[in-house]
Amino acid sequence: MTQPFYVSPEQLMKDRADFARKGIARGRSVAVVQYRDGIVFVAENPSRALHKISEIYDRIGFAAVGRYNEFENLRIAGVRLADVRGYSYDRRDVTGRALANAYAQTLGTIFSSGGEKPYEVELFVAELGESAADDQMYRLTYDGSVADVQGWAVMGGTTEPVETWFEQHYEADLDLPAAIGLARTALGHDGTDTREVPPESLEVAVLDRTRTQLRKFKRIPDAAVADALS
Repeated sequence: MTQPFYVSPEQLMKDRADFARKGIARGRSVAVVQYRDGIVFVAENPSRALHKISEIYDRIGFAAVGRYNEFENLRIAGVRLADVRGYSYDRRDVTGRALANAYAQTLGTIFSSGGEKPYEVELFVAELGESAADDQMYRLTYDGSVADVQGWAVMGGTTEPVETWFEQHYEADLDLPAAIGLARTALGHDGTDTREVPPESLEVAVLDRTRTQLRKFKRIPDAAVADALS
C-alpha cells in the first residue's frame, strides 16, 4: 500500500496564496479615491461589455480585479443578498460592512477548503455616507482578509509603485476631475516605465453625494472622462 503524499498545512496555504496572487497580478489595477462629493472608482478596462465596477445597492459600489467569472458570481450574490435584506427589513439595513463581511466569509471558506482552487480575485466594497467622514471603503483579498481603507486604495496588477504614487500625491477634499486625474496618473505608474493611460481605456464610476436620487451610483461616460482629464 502506497503512502499518501504529505504536504504541511503551512506549505499548502502558501501554495494556494501564491496561486491566487499570480492570477490577480496578471490584470490591471483598480483604484478607489474619496473626493469632495463622494467616492470615485477608476479601473483600466478597455472592454465596454465586461465591467470591473458595478452598483450593488442604493449607496454601495463594488469593484474587482482578477478572474471575471469569479468576481461576477460574487457581485451577483451581493446584489441578491442586498435585495433580500432591503426587502425583508429596511433599505437602511443594507450596509457596506455587512456585505464586506459576507464576502469575507465566502472567500475565506473557499481559500481554506482543499476541495477547490482559491478565487483569483480582490474586491472593493464602498458605501457612501451622509458626509465624507461617514464614507466606508473595504478591500477584500482572495483569502477573506478585510481592510478598512481611508482616502484611497488600489488593488490588482503591480500595486507597490501605484501605492507609492498615491502616498506622495493624494490630498483630501479633491474635486472629481482632480480625483480622476490622480487615479489615472497613479495607474500609469504600475511598471518600471511611466505610461499614460488613454482616457478611452478607463472605466469610471462614482458614488455621488450630490445626487437627489435614492441611488447614488453613476457611471461616467467616456466623453465626460476625457473632459475631466483635459
